[in-house]
Amino acid sequence: MGVGHSHDHGHGHGPTTGTAAAAHKGRLRIALTITLTVMVVEIVGGIVADSLALIADAAHMATDALGLAMALIAIHFANRPASDQRTFGYARAEILAALANCLLLLGVGGYVLYEAVQRFMEPAETAGGLTIVYGLIGLVANMISLSLLVKGQQDSLNVRGAFLEVAADALGSVAVLISATIILTTGWQAADPIASIVIGLMIVPRTVKLLSETLNVLLESAPKGVDMAQVRAHILALPGVEDVHDLHAWTITSGMPVLSAHVVVSPDVLGAIGNEKMLHELQGCLGDHFDVEHCTFQLEPTGHAEHEAKLCH
Repeated sequence: MGVGHSHDHGHGHGPTTGTAAAAHKGRLRIALTITLTVMVVEIVGGIVADSLALIADAAHMATDALGLAMALIAIHFANRPASDQRTFGYARAEILAALANCLLLLGVGGYVLYEAVQRFMEPAETAGGLTIVYGLIGLVANMISLSLLVKGQQDSLNVRGAFLEVAADALGSVAVLISATIILTTGWQAADPIASIVIGLMIVPRTVKLLSETLNVLLESAPKGVDMAQVRAHILALPGVEDVHDLHAWTITSGMPVLSAHVVVSPDVLGAIGNEKMLHELQGCLGDHFDVEHCTFQLEPTGHAEHEAKLCH
């Protein structure tokens, strides 16, 4: 028997059926078209009504459009075939798009807050009636886009970034409508910059959460929901397994968790059942208890770890 044996289950060198976000590409395209249309309408409405809240919402619509476009471009690259140089293809492109979406959202949030403070210092007359009309158009469009993306955001960080962009816009449209109604009924112009501040503050918490999840993937943290202590315990519980080392788990992109491990197996057990059966038992163990399909195991006889360490000197 050799010093070890590696075996790969799952997806070969890269995605074979497309990334998790690929199934939602058509919905992203529709959402992008809706967003671009409403963005133009709100910019015109904001200028005509002199509403900072409406212009802020339109500016956020612009970042939505950019975010949706980046998500679509990332899906295109992420589903390109793997190569000898890029053994997982460009799957990480979707995570980079999610990171870019976070930076966009934080930038827009900061800009809106700055402009709101400026509007407090230099008040302007806002036409409440026109703002309500354009705000309603934006809200309806956002709700349609949200309904298209709500399922995909559960499967992909890339789609979730686009979903959060649109969700923040929908909340922004509500804030615009409330401020416009206050101005129309009371004439209190401060409602417009206050609504802008609310829009800015609503963007930040969701963005920070998405940023945290995105950085976890880029830093190759263990996949969400995978307890490495439990993984180790399950492997060690298999008959014949004496030890586990070099145990690693990470995420290539949403829906593509990966695991590798060196498993020390008793020579007697390995000789009795064979490498293939032991590998199937390991894969079955992880497949039944953890959502990790792409696994690579190296089976080692007792004492091989010390030999491996010497080879690395």
